[in-house]
Amino acid sequence: MNQNRMILGLAVAMVLALLLSMFVYRQFKQATSTVKPVGTHIVVAAVPLKLGTRVDASNLRLIPWPSDQPVVGMFTRMEDCANRALITAVAANEPILESKLAARESGAGLPATIPAGMRALSVAVNEVVAVAGFVTPGTMVDVLVTGRVNGSRGGDENITRTILENVPVLAAGQKIEQDREGKPQTVPVITLLVSPDDAAKLTMASTQGKIQLALRNTIDSKKVEPPSVLQAALFSGGPAPQPKRTGPAKPGIAPPPPPAPYVIEVITGSKRESKTFSNQ
Repeated sequence: MNQNRMILGLAVAMVLALLLSMFVYRQFKQATSTVKPVGTHIVVAAVPLKLGTRVDASNLRLIPWPSDQPVVGMFTRMEDCANRALITAVAANEPILESKLAARESGAGLPATIPAGMRALSVAVNEVVAVAGFVTPGTMVDVLVTGRVNGSRGGDENITRTILENVPVLAAGQKIEQDREGKPQTVPVITLLVSPDDAAKLTMASTQGKIQLALRNTIDSKKVEPPSVLQAALFSGGPAPQPKRTGPAKPGIAPPPPPAPYVIEVITGSKRESKTFSNQ
């Protein structure tokens, strides 16, 4: 009887030991599976870097990175991204990615930040044109021009129209980065990012007329296409004068009534008579 009890107790002890070992094994496996393997490195900025900076070993460093969590466009060796310019500012320890670098042959500074097919064009400004100095790098503007055109009634008339909308500002003076505190900058020139066609428009406007920049909210990218404003319409308070119709009237559309004639009373001695003259 005692021998049977001993065998039973031994069997229970073995079962408990087996269950305990299985529990410990599962816990150990679960704990080791949560540890992320570190099998690679990623290139990051060693210090804060400004827009247009050429990156190299002096301003880059490597940090450990989980090999199972790759970042699109990341670099694992500094020599793979060296001697290329940044097209955006980066903070210290921020990863250097392919999307943040200009092409290797683009050089450094402002030229490296100009996308292919676009142009950087500078225009002379003063404090008023540059919206009290708040037109700074990274802001968006509309370009208005005021000039003279041949009026519908003969002679020249002043007109103001918007020729460009939602244009990025690349630089203010020689600065290509916006002041972090948003302080205004009084500069003699503003550099805008435009297409070749818009560059021609802007050059004509700045040389043959007077330009004015209108500052936009950077998230307001909708094109409005506002109508032109004639000086005569602005100061007379009425609609802009319409050109006279020179061709025959279209079928179904009545021609406008002729203007009323001039009537002048002529007095000759004691004789009075009225004479009518055409107003056309």
